[in-house]
Amino acid sequence: MNKIFIIALIISFSIIGMSFLEDNKLETLSIGSKAPLQDLTMKSTSGKKLDLKSQLKDNGLIVVFSCNTCPFVIGGENFPGWEKDYNELSALSNQNSIGFVLINSNEAKRKKGDGMKDMIERSKEKDFRMPYLYDAQHKLADAFGAKTTPHIFMFDKDMVLIYEGSIDNTWKPKVDKKETYLIDAINSHSNNEKIKLNKTAPKGCSIKRKS
Repeated sequence: MNKIFIIALIISFSIIGMSFLEDNKLETLSIGSKAPLQDLTMKSTSGKKLDLKSQLKDNGLIVVFSCNTCPFVIGGENFPGWEKDYNELSALSNQNSIGFVLINSNEAKRKKGDGMKDMIERSKEKDFRMPYLYDAQHKLADAFGAKTTPHIFMFDKDMVLIYEGSIDNTWKPKVDKKETYLIDAINSHSNNEKIKLNKTAPKGCSIKRKS
């Protein structure tokens, strides 16, 4: 292993470490908090300009910070990714009068797969049946304290946070029992029951912010 390779490796790990450090400085929205920046206008892959308030339904809204490039979203060698579940989750949400929206905040990767053109192509390829919004300069992600792609935030009709974290536990290499965190939260909320597990650890790639 030559010196140049070692130096390059050290620099790479330093950059990754700084990225995680930056994310860790952000305070994630806590359960019981109101959604910030509800009126923030964002471009949609449909060509429309939308905000969170416009996507709120009678029983609430689910916000998913996503992207086009993270293996936890699109799938990889050891995990099929959560993107394949988006339409099903959106359908369940809509059946229960809960809005569902995807947000792309990967500002540092706009020229590497997460630009609007890429989002439009991805939306068409995967037949997304929900709005997919471009969060310029990761304003919404910063306000929410979103860490990963994906990172889930579920709100009630008053835009108060009632669930935050992962979709389920299938990211683990070996799962003894599948835990459907988000589906359980949707069902409990729709049945006017308390959400037993209202916070889980978000799993995925760090949101690629620009300093």
